[in-house]
Amino acid sequence: MKMSTQGFTGLHMLLATSAFFAVVIAVNVTMAFYASSSWSGLVVENTYVASQEFNGKAAAMKAMAESGITGDLSIKGREIRYGIHDKGGSPAIVDEVVVNFKRPVGDHEDFHLTLGKTGEGRFEADHKVAAGDWIVEVISKKDGLVVMHEAKRIDTAEFGQ
Repeated sequence: MKMSTQGFTGLHMLLATSAFFAVVIAVNVTMAFYASSSWSGLVVENTYVASQEFNGKAAAMKAMAESGITGDLSIKGREIRYGIHDKGGSPAIVDEVVVNFKRPVGDHEDFHLTLGKTGEGRFEADHKVAAGDWIVEVISKKDGLVVMHEAKRIDTAEFGQ
């Protein structure tokens, strides 16, 4: 029985180097996949200013949530409708509703609309909403003061688009 005394050869070095780079590439691909599929799209221009304003905004959002005013967004074809009502289900009295549609990543398709009033607590507009994911921000005002401000992520497939 003859034993090999070659030790560590060039082939071993090639295999070790290849295995190392395969692991590095696999980790990078995995991390890139998770980063691109889980990013919320939330971006601020100045993080310091945003951090200083956070507590005030959080308190205002808590007060709005406690008011019991809620809104319902619906999209059917080109028709965008928004209904806003109080705790008891009665229409909330607001003058203006502005809706901002933002893509989670990128801003080339973003748009905003001021919805027209069709009745107490009912607003609508005619605008094409492209298929896919959107972050929709709705701001309702009465006499220039924000009554309701909500933002949610939607998929147009939820509306049968």
